[in-house]
Amino acid sequence: MRLEIVSLFPAICAGPLSESIMGRAQREGLVDIKLVNLRDYAHDRRQSVDDSPYGGGAGMVLRVEPLFECIESLLDDDAHVVLMTPQGRPFNQATARRLATKKHLILVCGHYEGIDERARQALIDEELSLGDYVLTNGAIAAVVVSDAVIRLLPGALGSDESSDDESFGREPLLEYPQYTRPVVFRNMKVPDVLLSGNHEEIRKWRQEQRVIRTAGRRPDLLRQHMETGEVNGNKKECD
Repeated sequence: MRLEIVSLFPAICAGPLSESIMGRAQREGLVDIKLVNLRDYAHDRRQSVDDSPYGGGAGMVLRVEPLFECIESLLDDDAHVVLMTPQGRPFNQATARRLATKKHLILVCGHYEGIDERARQALIDEELSLGDYVLTNGAIAAVVVSDAVIRLLPGALGSDESSDDESFGREPLLEYPQYTRPVVFRNMKVPDVLLSGNHEEIRKWRQEQRVIRTAGRRPDLLRQHMETGEVNGNKKECD
C-alpha cells in the first residue's frame, strides 16, 4: 500500500508511524508512508495556507489553491482521498477493512474551521471522523486511521487470523477475557476451562464470554450480531 498523510503538522505523525506494527510494516515493505506538509505548497514567504472565511465568522479556513496543488501532485489512478473531519462518517473496523484493500490512500488532515468547500467537492472521496468530539487538527486522527488500516494488511500482524478474534473483528462482538501466568494470583484463579486443554470447550467459553461482555458494555453491537443470524457461533434456527 502507498499511504500519504497531508498535514500542517506532519511531525505529529512521524513518531507513532515509526513504532510497533506501523514501523515494522514499513521496514518489511508492506506500506510506503509519506508525510506531506501542506505548507510546501504555499505561495508566499510566510507559507500561509489559510485565510478568513467569506461571510465572516470565527477562525480560519484552509485555502483552495494549496489543497488542489498538493493533492493533485499525489493523485494516480489508484488514489482514494479521505478527509479527516468532525463532519465525517464515524470510523469503525468495517471501514478499516475496506480501506486496507486500497492500493493508494491519501489522508487529508483538516485544521482550523475546515477546508474550502471547492476542494472538498472536487478532491475528496470520503470524509471520516473518529467520534463526536473535536481535535486540534486531523493529524492525530490520521495516525489512528493509519494504525487501524496498516495492521490489517496481509503479513502485518504475523498471523492474519490475529485480527479476527479481536473486538470488532469478523463478528461485531467485543473480545473475550484473556489470562496468562500465574494460574492463581491473590486468590483470583484462571477459569478451569482454559486449563483443560479441551479446545472445543475453550472455543465455546470464549464465544459465550464475548456475548456476555458485549451485552454489558455495547448492547448495540450485540443487536447487530443477532441480526447477522449467529448466536454463540451457530446459525439461529428460523421459527
